Amino acid sequence: MNYNVKFSQSYLFFLFILTFLSCKQGTKPDVTAIQLDVKIDRFDRDLYLRKDKDIKQTDELLQKKYGAFYDDYIHRMVGNESYSPDEILATLFKDQAYYDLNKEVDSIFPNLVPIEKDLTQTFKYIKYYYPKSQVPRFISFVSGFSVQTPIGNDYMGIGLDMFLGKDSKFYRAIVESVPLYLSKRFSPQYIVPRLTETYAREELFAERDEDRTLLAKMIHNGKILYFMDRVLADNVPDSVKIGYTAKQLEWCKTFESDIWGYYLQNDLLFETDYQKIQVFLSEGPFTPGLGERNESAPKLGIWTGWQIVRKYMEENPSVTLQQLMVEKDTQKVLQASKYKPK
Repeated sequence: MNYNVKFSQSYLFFLFILTFLSCKQGTKPDVTAIQLDVKIDRFDRDLYLRKDKDIKQTDELLQKKYGAFYDDYIHRMVGNESYSPDEILATLFKDQAYYDLNKEVDSIFPNLVPIEKDLTQTFKYIKYYYPKSQVPRFISFVSGFSVQTPIGNDYMGIGLDMFLGKDSKFYRAIVESVPLYLSKRFSPQYIVPRLTETYAREELFAERDEDRTLLAKMIHNGKILYFMDRVLADNVPDSVKIGYTAKQLEWCKTFESDIWGYYLQNDLLFETDYQKIQVFLSEGPFTPGLGERNESAPKLGIWTGWQIVRKYMEENPSVTLQQLMVEKDTQKVLQASKYKPK
């Protein structure tokens, strides 16, 4: 009898778990009918494997295969117009640091299948909401920490040397140019979120020049992060979406009402002086003037905007994602959100 009771309880718990998971999975639309299979072209390997080949032939082959990306790589990422492609390639191939960096990249990324899978799913969601959006060609590369996720003529680049993992020996060596608070986010789990954010900002939702108040910039950035909520996998943490540590995210939640009160007490919401508001929008190790012992999170305006937009969508369930993203009245969003953190 006791055995049967335990079995029933376990069975009910199992049903609860299935129900919970199905509900959570239901927060995303069904995109199985969308035909899409994202692949990443490995320029990093195509280039590196030709280091002992004829340079002129290498230049011709890479130009033919990668076109605009190759031009940008040679003349903007690792070189400039003062040198010919042949000269730049020869310099790269002779550089021991380039050799070491490629070895490290290859050890961390023997293949990009998991990233391709996640990109496929994310861009299926993007196509669901925006059917006319164009999926770019994805190209991985190594540039010596020059650029992380460039976007160009029909391509998006993935600078794999800037996603090696926060404890990479290379990041400790370049701390003067890339501070640790930035390189802490240089891990593989950030690749798809950063590509998604770049695509959203550059291809779908450009910031309007007239949106100059802190509130307008809050809402714009909040929309971008909410868009990421909707198109990234459910298991992507909020900390990764915004680029916080777990401790910084917890700090924001703990002091949410104090942060909001600070904006109101200092009449910051409708401030347009960029020197005054940029501190709430910029990257950094913390936000000066808020929190003790430099424990505050950076870019608090962006985080607050995210919470306002989330509350707005919660309070107004009939509003679609597309309607949200084209809404220009930031005061309307704030008022309709009923955002009053306690």
